[in-house]
Amino acid sequence: MVRKTLISTDEFCSHHNIEFSFIRNLQEFGLIETVSIQKVQYIPEDQLEKLEHMLRLHKDLDINTEGIDTIGHLMDKILNLQQKVIYLKNRLRLYEDEEID
Repeated sequence: MVRKTLISTDEFCSHHNIEFSFIRNLQEFGLIETVSIQKVQYIPEDQLEKLEHMLRLHKDLDINTEGIDTIGHLMDKILNLQQKVIYLKNRLRLYEDEEID
């Protein structure tokens, strides 16, 4: 059985000086996952990097939850397109190598 490290949302909010409503909004948008154990909310450790990135967007650039959601979708599309470019370059290289032989 794999055990996940969990961080209390209260601890995270206190450490980063934010309201719990920010985390709740991100969860409602499906941007992060939290775990509830005995009526206490926790953040899985594997969500921390993503959550801290969204927190920086919110605090540093004053971007709301809807904007963070949009940025996330655009970043996913960019990553997908970058992977397609790499795939197509590799395929093209195969055909170029065949012409040389």
